[in-house]
Amino acid sequence: MSVDISEIAPYNFSVIEPKWQDFWLKNDSFRTDCNSSKKKYYVLEMFMYPSGKVHIGHVRNYAIGDAIARFKRAGGFSVLHPVGWDAFGLPAENAALKQGGRPQDWTYKNIEIMKKQLLSLGFSYDWKREFATCDEKYYKFQQKIFLAFYKNGLIYRKKSEVNWDPVDNCVLANEQVIGGRGWRSGAPVEKRKLSQWFLKITDFVDELLDGLDHLEGWPEKVKIMQRNWIGRSEGCSIDFKTDDGDEIVVFSTRPETIFGATFLAISPDHSLATKLASGNEKIKSFVEKCKKGSVAQEFLDRQEKLGMDTGLTVNHPFLDKKLPVYIANFVLMNYGTGAIFATPAHDERDYEFAVKYDLPIERVMVSTADGDELPQVDDGILVNSDFLDGLNVAEAKEAVIRRLCEMGIGKREVFFRLLDWGISRQRYWGCPIPMVHCDKCGVVPLEEKDLPVLLPRDATFSGVGNPLEKHEVWKRVKCPCCGRDAVRETDTLDTFFDSSWYFLRFCVNDRENENLLEKKDVSQWMRVDQYIGGIEHAVLHLLYARFFSKALTRCGFVDVSEPFENLFTQGMVCNVAYRKENGDWLFPEEVQKRSNGEYEVIATGEKVVVGGVEKMSKSKKNVVDPDAIIKNYGTDALRLFVVSDTPPDKDFLWSDEGLEGCWRFVNRVWRLFVYAQSRGICAKKCQRDVEIDTLDPAVQKLYKDFHRTIKNVSDSLEERSMNKVVAFIRECVNSLYSFLEQIKNNETVFSLMIRDLIKLLAPIAPHICEEAWSMLGFEGLVSDSNWPVYQKEYLEVSTIDLPIQINGKFRGIVAVGVDDDEEVVWEKALQLPSVQSAMAGKSLKKKIFVKGKIINFVL
Repeated sequence: MSVDISEIAPYNFSVIEPKWQDFWLKNDSFRTDCNSSKKKYYVLEMFMYPSGKVHIGHVRNYAIGDAIARFKRAGGFSVLHPVGWDAFGLPAENAALKQGGRPQDWTYKNIEIMKKQLLSLGFSYDWKREFATCDEKYYKFQQKIFLAFYKNGLIYRKKSEVNWDPVDNCVLANEQVIGGRGWRSGAPVEKRKLSQWFLKITDFVDELLDGLDHLEGWPEKVKIMQRNWIGRSEGCSIDFKTDDGDEIVVFSTRPETIFGATFLAISPDHSLATKLASGNEKIKSFVEKCKKGSVAQEFLDRQEKLGMDTGLTVNHPFLDKKLPVYIANFVLMNYGTGAIFATPAHDERDYEFAVKYDLPIERVMVSTADGDELPQVDDGILVNSDFLDGLNVAEAKEAVIRRLCEMGIGKREVFFRLLDWGISRQRYWGCPIPMVHCDKCGVVPLEEKDLPVLLPRDATFSGVGNPLEKHEVWKRVKCPCCGRDAVRETDTLDTFFDSSWYFLRFCVNDRENENLLEKKDVSQWMRVDQYIGGIEHAVLHLLYARFFSKALTRCGFVDVSEPFENLFTQGMVCNVAYRKENGDWLFPEEVQKRSNGEYEVIATGEKVVVGGVEKMSKSKKNVVDPDAIIKNYGTDALRLFVVSDTPPDKDFLWSDEGLEGCWRFVNRVWRLFVYAQSRGICAKKCQRDVEIDTLDPAVQKLYKDFHRTIKNVSDSLEERSMNKVVAFIRECVNSLYSFLEQIKNNETVFSLMIRDLIKLLAPIAPHICEEAWSMLGFEGLVSDSNWPVYQKEYLEVSTIDLPIQINGKFRGIVAVGVDDDEEVVWEKALQLPSVQSAMAGKSLKKKIFVKGKIINFVL
């Protein structure tokens, strides 16, 4: 006879969750234990920008990190799990411009709002370590770093052609230009020549590249992206001379194709182009046209190829022929030598250019992969190449370099795509650069005793130019060298500078410590054991953070070769987006479904176009407010949902139905806990030993299966497979429900299982578990309890748990016999309610069964 517990009152999250959030905060429940003999574990989610609102993407990211932190704390580790704010940046300055007031006020108000939201999500942060990068104390330390880098030759100033964002009115690094537009404003980027401060990241190029081979805990795709960005190229520089005696040095990674060269191309910024432009109006006009747009290689690769014949020619090094010299907009001065020899038959850009300007295309390589189609970019066998004929690419490259070197016109060289990092930004709301411009002494650093250089609180925001540049009082300063009147540097630091070392500052155990970094503390906590954030930071933040660790080590502050031991990149949160036929986006609550399956605007009846599944964004009006979800369903249901349906490294599709399902499950668990208490389950009953052989066979199997659940949940947490954690716990709860009538006769074994179920669920749904822990009389907090330990001898069973996927999406787990044949497995899988629900109304296209591994239905 089954037990009906549906009459038990639902989980009262509006009372229980704030109760435990207040308790954790007031009692400093998650303060880092700095003096513990336990093994350390440092878990960190990427810094949050205080935009004013926590979004569902934040919730998912931080729920993953919090689950890991709670799991490791229960596993006996001393856990460092800090939180802070990446608080400088243009949005605050723009808000000051639009709304009046100061960026400081806007930023700290947003931090206050978002901190309340984070507290309502129950994350186990050490709030005593909280800071914002706009805190004067933090940027004082940052100015010390700048001076140390400057003194160690890692920062310099030069005039450089830069990417200028005309909307944000500031310089952008190449990494911040996406598709020729500013990464934040979306405005088309322009080229300008300005004096800029640069970090000498190229000093560490070999270390940054070689270090990737040892980052075994990083996703391979991130390492590939960094390798490509660093862009190590081995090749040969070749000296060409024009008929007028001008020298053009070309660097090529494909010197073996030299016999297919039909023209040379130089950058519009090449010194020869500048020389020619000074005496030729047509060339001058063309060069000026090329200077519009970004200087980033990614933009140059995509733009229309434009060129101008200079009228100059050079001799081919091996053939009796002349090669014309063009100025071309796709040749970048900052890579190689700013000049190329072009082999249109074997390079896509060269081919596109040659076709446009009717230049010769001469094939010098054949490959079975490409057939006769041009351009042929795959490696092949050299033809029409004199002494290189019949050689493969590697042989031909070596032979031609050797011959060019013997002739005295070639040199074996290595170039990198990575450029030094421009860190100057022409804006107010950033860290001031501690340098002074003196008419007598030049550009000189301030002394440490003069730090911090504080931002003026009375700056004026007019929308044009840099407010610091226009602040005459703030700019005036005495030169630290000669004492004469001088002017402060008015550029501020790129915000990526701020976020490139914050993880080190979190390690300082004494928050009042005036030292920049305590080497002892940094050694105690670094590296970060688990770092969590989006794949979009693969090249920008993650590369810069690696550079900073190496640079700070060189300067003697720390001894950290790499900052992050393990990296987890979570997927995006997506939602269905709706728009009118005119393109205007609509909020989901403005739309309803017609009887014919189409959608319409509720207010007007206009037809609605379903825009498909998109990343949640304000512009597409498909965002979901976490506050509204917490108000209606509670925090635990939300936390459970954002990790339950999809592997956390994959994109997650928001679903109201899925959220409802998690809310029902939270109540199912709650009723189980309440019913267990009513049947005598309590902490005291856990003090007895279980005599397994005396148990009813069915209960004995249940208990052994529970130990497998402990193992499965533990393994899945270690693998960061949060969706599997939820699936295993769901399965366990369902099994316990099947034995409710037997609780009274098996109090000890059920007390142990309920106790450990609370522990297993606590990393993901901590509030309900804390309440149940207290309700059943267990001492202290479940947050401080030890992780359950499974008995290995109980795992030797004849069944295994197989994950079930439907159209590649995880849908549940089914227990099958290790020797079950395929048809039996299919039959058991089809009996699961979650499978039946997902397949309802759909036809089965294909079944895939990998014995002992997985079941997959394709609908």
